[in-house]
Amino acid sequence: MRSHYCAELSAADIGKEVKLCGWVNTYRDHGGVIFIDLRDRSGLIQLVCDPADSVSAHEVASKVRDEYVLKIKGKIRARGEGLVNPKLKTGEIEVVVSDMTVENPSEPLPFMINDNSVNEDIRLKYRFLDLRNERLQNIFKMRSKAAIAARNALDRLGFIEFETPILTRATPEGARDYLVPSRVYPGQFYALPQSPQLFKQLLMCSGFDKYFQIAKCFRDEDLRADRQPEFTQIDIEMSFIEQEDILNMAEEVLKDVFAACGYDIKTPFPRMSYKEATEKYGSDKPDLRYDLAMVDVIDIFARSTNEIFSSIAKDPKKNRIKALKVPNGDNIFSKREMNRFEEFVRKFGAQGLGYFQMKEDGLKGPLCKFFAEEDLKEIVSRCDLKVGDVVFFGAGKKKVVLDYMGRFRIFLAEQMGIIDQDKMEFLWVLDFPMFEQNDDGSYSAMHHPFTRPKNIDEEDLEDILSVAHDVVLNGFELGGGSVRIHKNDMQQKVFKLLGIDEAEQREKFGFLLDALSFGAPPHGGIAIGFDRLVMLATKSTSIRDVIAFPKTQRAQCPLTKAPSEANSEQLRELGLRLREKEKTNH
Repeated sequence: MRSHYCAELSAADIGKEVKLCGWVNTYRDHGGVIFIDLRDRSGLIQLVCDPADSVSAHEVASKVRDEYVLKIKGKIRARGEGLVNPKLKTGEIEVVVSDMTVENPSEPLPFMINDNSVNEDIRLKYRFLDLRNERLQNIFKMRSKAAIAARNALDRLGFIEFETPILTRATPEGARDYLVPSRVYPGQFYALPQSPQLFKQLLMCSGFDKYFQIAKCFRDEDLRADRQPEFTQIDIEMSFIEQEDILNMAEEVLKDVFAACGYDIKTPFPRMSYKEATEKYGSDKPDLRYDLAMVDVIDIFARSTNEIFSSIAKDPKKNRIKALKVPNGDNIFSKREMNRFEEFVRKFGAQGLGYFQMKEDGLKGPLCKFFAEEDLKEIVSRCDLKVGDVVFFGAGKKKVVLDYMGRFRIFLAEQMGIIDQDKMEFLWVLDFPMFEQNDDGSYSAMHHPFTRPKNIDEEDLEDILSVAHDVVLNGFELGGGSVRIHKNDMQQKVFKLLGIDEAEQREKFGFLLDALSFGAPPHGGIAIGFDRLVMLATKSTSIRDVIAFPKTQRAQCPLTKAPSEANSEQLRELGLRLREKEKTNH
């Protein structure tokens, strides 16, 4: 039906007869001559419908409106003198229409295409219209190029692409599973995979030493801007490797993928331990586009006459007192604004927020009276304070202080406008703790229980590190992985430390333990969040912008109205009965 895409044409095509198809982007009637901007996935071109050239085409054109689907024939000509549009790729030319067919009219639109101010729920309800938006069209073209680049890079490196099951069994991987009831086995359920973790390890045991998959994953968890209940990851696993091999391979793949998105990223990426990342930046995914690193001052505060500070400082293993310097903060923020900052950190568990201002004659502030002159000078030296700087302090339980001071660091950077939006700052975070303590005192694996521990014989579980790695970009975890446990006895030992007894091990992981007992090779890998990668590469503010048909933050689809109720016959076939909803008075 077409000879060209609209924006493929240029001044080199002047005089050619063309056939084009697309949508009416805009319509203008200039005293009998009708101008239409025709749009397809490549872009726009101007159509000219003049009754002097074709009465029938002009008659059809007089009836078209926005978003009508057209098929046209015409001849390319140069635009008149002074009528060139430099903002348009095809701005030097136009098509004189000789024949026009309306393939399909359009109802009046619920919103204008390219109007990004429209409520998101409305845009998602009419997602097929929203996707005609030029910005989203460009996003999905880039997403396609990124996927092809990933496949080509991994193929070049000798990886084999696999597909692993979507219907599987529930395994503890840190989030809730989506369950699918079985009609054939009433009362039993499949689970949708949170990741292909166990299957890719089984493929390593099968002798395929380089696996990859652009995999769909499912997690029933609370949503936010960079999360969805179903998402895509570039899933990679390798055998007979050390951690260094995984990092080098991932950098090579990411370099190719980002090149397809228009970025020349520098490798190798800098590296940082989990401990350094959390102690300096309050996060295991620090944004390094700006500095604002925290400094530990708990030993200085231990000598203060303030009982709250001195009591916190008595237990430096469980507690933290952190300083955060803001260069020239005294000239950026008023005292009133600095007092309001306390309201921000209290939302995340802080008991308060102290600060000093660096003046010509030394530190000033309400906390000064609790410190000897020598201690104030040590604060100045350790925090490298200059006149005009402000330094903020957070004190309390380690986990709470690192969290709210890390959030405060990001908040300050945003308030100061010091985040370079054009930067791409990659980072490897290494040496993660193997285990983390839950609120009830039990322990769970920080990554997953199949990660190889570095020092399994440590008495304190919190001192055991793992051979795990996260790749971070601009404050987002872009991907994560590890070297896996490949020996049966080690895997059973980790399960035991997690409180999983032998019976539960056999019930939930018997197939994996069997595979490890039949000559499993050393192996490991990484999973790169593909949606998040595209979100960052396109500078989108939400992961929903880079998924063709996403869910809302309430995990609903306004377009298809999913999730929906099942009818009684479907429930009966599955052997399910719904509990009656509790009646509430409103």
